[in-house]
Amino acid sequence: MTQTLGHVALVVRDYDDALAFFTQVLNFRVIEDTRLSEDKRWVLVAPPGSTGTSLLLARAATPEQETRIGNQTGGRVAFFLHTDDFWRDYREMTARKVKFTRPPSEEAYGTVAVFEDLYGNQWDLLQLKK
Repeated sequence: MTQTLGHVALVVRDYDDALAFFTQVLNFRVIEDTRLSEDKRWVLVAPPGSTGTSLLLARAATPEQETRIGNQTGGRVAFFLHTDDFWRDYREMTARKVKFTRPPSEEAYGTVAVFEDLYGNQWDLLQLKK
């Protein structure tokens, strides 16, 4: 049996604001942006060079979903952005004004720093040790 994780949903306030952040600030690429109805789109983005799981930007459709924007995991790191060059990406992200909430550190598993997306969700920027 072979299984893969296809997409992970990120609840967002606005499709276009989220797309701008992920493509212009984090340098993700748009995989798909399909209008499903007047107010719903299927928007997939992924980091450059990624061939794995993509991020589904899912606009909040109910008041309950709106309460989850920016805090989908109760303040824990929710997403892990792996890189082949931590310092290159850290410098580029810092230059683009990405807010890092924990500075870079060397851990047993690799180099890591925590940043926030445009809504406040916590992400690890991580280069694993080989």
